[in-house]
Amino acid sequence: MASGWYTPRMNKTHGKLELDYTLFCEDVRFEASNHLSLMGVTHQIIVPRLPVTLIKFSVVNHWRGAGQYLSEVRLMTPDRMQTVAVSQPSSFVIPDDGYADNVTFFVNLSFFQPGDYTIQTLINSSLFAERVLPVILVEEQPIAHSEHVN
Repeated sequence: MASGWYTPRMNKTHGKLELDYTLFCEDVRFEASNHLSLMGVTHQIIVPRLPVTLIKFSVVNHWRGAGQYLSEVRLMTPDRMQTVAVSQPSSFVIPDDGYADNVTFFVNLSFFQPGDYTIQTLINSSLFAERVLPVILVEEQPIAHSEHVN
């Protein structure tokens, strides 16, 4: 993995807790089979103009270990000086040698500038891990007209 893309920061007071992975997606559905269905999984946001507002944005954390924890997710601007969004704290429990998925939803999330936004995961109010979410602004290319259909 590229440097800076994923930076786990283990807090020693949570020795039995391990973050296996973090995924970004448009939506998450909880199925009757107790599985998660992820829609619109992404690692970046590419847009033709800014600002842009995402109707729904989800952060999925998959944990291993044991114990009860309080999780929060924060989205920081590229300069890390402002908070774009903060989730409400949510509690989750991991049975001994088990796992848990923690899903955080953000609604009407707006991005006003391009750059590498930082997604921070906090456990019991302490920074545990960070991921980078690039927001990329691309110019729209004019469509070349042709008499031939390809």
